[in-house]
Amino acid sequence: MPIIPDTKNWTWVLEESCTDCGLDTRAVAFTEIPALVRENADAWPAVLERAGVRERPDEDTWSPLEYAAHVRDVFRIFDERFRLTLTEDDPTFANWDQDATAVEDRYAEQDPVVVARELRDAAEALARTLESVPETALERTAFRSDGSRFTVESLGRYFIHDPVHHLHDVTR
Repeated sequence: MPIIPDTKNWTWVLEESCTDCGLDTRAVAFTEIPALVRENADAWPAVLERAGVRERPDEDTWSPLEYAAHVRDVFRIFDERFRLTLTEDDPTFANWDQDATAVEDRYAEQDPVVVARELRDAAEALARTLESVPETALERTAFRSDGSRFTVESLGRYFIHDPVHHLHDVTR
């Protein structure tokens, strides 16, 4: 049975702590995000080596493999978004339908070893992009397709919740 698409606006994580995973993005400094990205990526290979990595815990929840493929793609998408924000004035990000991508790219059928390697590579590329951001660029702005406005700094805090939350999803 297909997953029901998540249509929530998760920008609330910029203003309050997530009661599910416990992350309070208000307490995360932008300079801490590259290390958090690497730490998150380092945890996924063990998840992907577990028995039953392709099994969904219920019909409404992705398998650990699907979550890992999603996190890999989150790292890739946000690397692109940060680069765009740093090189263009007030860009608007193209909409990304994560649920459609999961189906189209057959997340559930991907090789866990390949996903682990690609996830770590994408994390490292993103961490390096984030480390290269000068403090003077933290207030540069961009917009999501729904009109939500972000600065480089708030985009970083918004972004980091996603991989942290999904690692929590598969390890709780």
